[in-house]
Amino acid sequence: MNITVQSIKFDADQKLVDFIKKRANKLDQYLDNIIEGACYLRLENVEDEANKIVELKLNIPGNQLFAKSQAKTFEEATDIAVESLRRQINKHKTKTRTNASNHKELLTTEEEEF
Repeated sequence: MNITVQSIKFDADQKLVDFIKKRANKLDQYLDNIIEGACYLRLENVEDEANKIVELKLNIPGNQLFAKSQAKTFEEATDIAVESLRRQINKHKTKTRTNASNHKELLTTEEEEF
């Protein structure tokens, strides 16, 4: 999967970019037809320690998945966002399987009527 990492208004070091790409590429285990991914890193100007924001967006055939998380470190926020996307992928796969099986059932019942 091709993932682009953009840091907004600051420069992310290469270790962080490699970490994000490594974690995001693990999503290929759950869905193999991911077209591309984008990751946006931001620092929020608040007094709270959890001011690091990671936004992950995945393009898959016919849909787009998005996760946003905020934590004390970019690594922790990345883990949360990747886990959220993993759950969304599982839900998407279940939904498409259900639709496909319902479609097959409808076809077989229509053929039986004729």
